[in-house]
This record gives sequence, C-alpha cells and structure tokens, in this order.
Amino acid sequence: MAITIHIYYTGANGSARKFAEEMTAGGTVARIRAEEGNLRYSYYFPMEDGETVLLIDSWRDQRALDLHHASPMMREIAALREKYDLHMRVERYRSDDASAPESDRSFLRA
Repeated sequence: MAITIHIYYTGANGSARKFAEEMTAGGTVARIRAEEGNLRYSYYFPMEDGETVLLIDSWRDQRALDLHHASPMMREIAALREKYDLHMRVERYRSDDASAPESDRSFLRA
C-alpha cells in the first residue's frame, strides 16, 4: 500500500520557490528519487498562491518512508527549510490499490 504525502511549503518573497529550486539544483531531489521505495518526488506551484509550493512525495510503504526520514538528507532538508523560513502543512494519503469505480471512470480522459 503506497503512502503519498502532500507538503505545502509557504514562505514570503518567493522563498518557497527558492527552496524547491535549491533542492533540485543541489541534487537533493535526485538523491531522494533514487532512494529505495521512492515512487514520486515532485514540486508544483499553485496558481492562486505564489508564496506556496506543493511537494507530492510518494513511497512504496511505511518502511521506505521511515528509512528516508532516518537518512542524513533529512537534516539537510530541515536546514534549508530554516534558511528559507518556511512553514508547512502536511496531508497524508494511503492508496487502496483499487481501480477507480466505473462511475468515476466516465469523467476520466485517457
């Protein structure tokens, strides 16, 4: 059962976007994506809020996520959050491994 986490990073004066750019340019994002069990690690920029960045972070299971949280990279990420004075809101989801019901599929375009 996959675990997906939405982290909303919010700052001021473009700091959240600068954080995401430094995470990417510094190679941290590539290293996280290469970790065993990482399924997705992607930043998005909400159109209605220029001071927030959404990270969608997915892991194969809780064990893979726990190993990521125990890695030295987490200290680097925490330091960058402090550098950019970011605040966070987190949502956590678990997949149910079921396909969309027929009633939902009629709204999807492949």
